[in-house]
This record gives sequence, C-alpha cells and structure tokens, in this order.
Amino acid sequence: MAPADQQGPYIEVSHYTYRVTWSAEDDAFVATVVEFPSLSWLAPSQSEALQGLEALLSDVIADMLQQGEDVPEPISERSYSGKFNLRLGETLHRDIALRAAEENLSINQWVVRKLMADR
Repeated sequence: MAPADQQGPYIEVSHYTYRVTWSAEDDAFVATVVEFPSLSWLAPSQSEALQGLEALLSDVIADMLQQGEDVPEPISERSYSGKFNLRLGETLHRDIALRAAEENLSINQWVVRKLMADR
C-alpha cells in the first residue's frame, strides 16, 4: 500500500498475525491471517504463501478503506487491560474454587497457572 500522504491511511500488513502450514489436502502451503479469517493463500513454498497472502491483504485493506469500512487492527497493536470476565457454571466454579483452595491460591492465580502451563 502507498504511504498515507499518497492514498489516505497506511496500514502495515506485516503487523498482522499470520500462520503458514502444510495442507496435505491441497498439496501446498496455506497462509492464513487471524484478523481476516476468510482469507487464505496457497503456494508451493512457505515464503510464497506468506507473500501472496500479504499482497492479497494489502488489496483487501485498500478496498475496505476506499469503501469506508472499518479495518481490523492488528492483534499486536491492540492494548489489553489484563482482565477478562468469564462466566462459569456453578458446579465448575465450585470445583475451581476448591482446587485453588487446596493449592492455597486465589481462583485467579490458579487459572493463570493453568493457562500458563498451556503456553
């Protein structure tokens, strides 16, 4: 995309969250971008798949901007408070409270430890 002074806002497509994986079904590498789940690009190599998707995304964003649509912000550029609310059923809440108490932890500390173990 062109810099902002040439065609309006400039969005750096390399800041989005990409994944390139092998697709046995397609016999090719497939690139996807988390912020635009409907987009993908197939290519014979990882780098070609990523480059193709970045080019496609650049065109898609240009079209969205031209149409006055909101463009998703890259996950890497979003700010987070460090808090999120989670609704649990009563039984699961009780079970987690009991497990946390057995380990002498708050529910929050227990959940964070469990989540960190999955990283």
